[in-house]
Amino acid sequence: MNPKLSHQLAVLLCIVPSLIIYDCTAQEKNVRPGINNYYYDAQFEQWLSTFESPGREVFDQKQIILQALQIKPGMKIADIGAGTGLYTIPMAQQVGETGLIYAVDISIDFIKNIKIRAKKHGLKNVIGHINSQTEIGLPPNSIDMAFICNTYHHFEYPLSTLKSIYQALVPGSQLVIIDFKRDPDVSSSWVMSHVRAHKKKVIHEIESVGFKLIDDKNLLEKNYFLSFRK
Repeated sequence: MNPKLSHQLAVLLCIVPSLIIYDCTAQEKNVRPGINNYYYDAQFEQWLSTFESPGREVFDQKQIILQALQIKPGMKIADIGAGTGLYTIPMAQQVGETGLIYAVDISIDFIKNIKIRAKKHGLKNVIGHINSQTEIGLPPNSIDMAFICNTYHHFEYPLSTLKSIYQALVPGSQLVIIDFKRDPDVSSSWVMSHVRAHKKKVIHEIESVGFKLIDDKNLLEKNYFLSFRK
């Protein structure tokens, strides 16, 4: 086969339902090299007080966020960047015995301890999964919701990772992104230096792989809450 024609066919095979073409033959550039290095050997206890302490908005407003997600019994949800399991555990309780929560993280110690926490709560519907920097590694059409809280700005290969999330979601399901507002008028100097992209850029990146923005909830002060449909 003509090499040029072969390449064109490969690109066509990566057409998503929205008719946006994602060239899966292209090598995506790492947009935040090294930002996650300290998580590979992160110790669960060290980060527990950081992730689950008063003053962190997504900890203080956890119940409001969970209510806004409208989780139903039987749902299958991926908590991507699950960390210490702040949301994994209550989500598992809400989906019930007929549902399933995938706790997805790059840290082996985080996942190990989330499974320990789930067992202490009597939960048998939590599956721990170690992901890579380019994909979440879940089967196609296996989840009803992907939940990403204060983790999107840590994606080193956002388009590749988003594509794998898109494939893992069943048609018509949701991707929810909660992340820091990057606005010099309201954001701290830490956010301005640590967070790569502002909300509009994040929306553009997510829609570029086939998602459609369906809601931008004004629930939080320091974070935005975006919902996308596959």
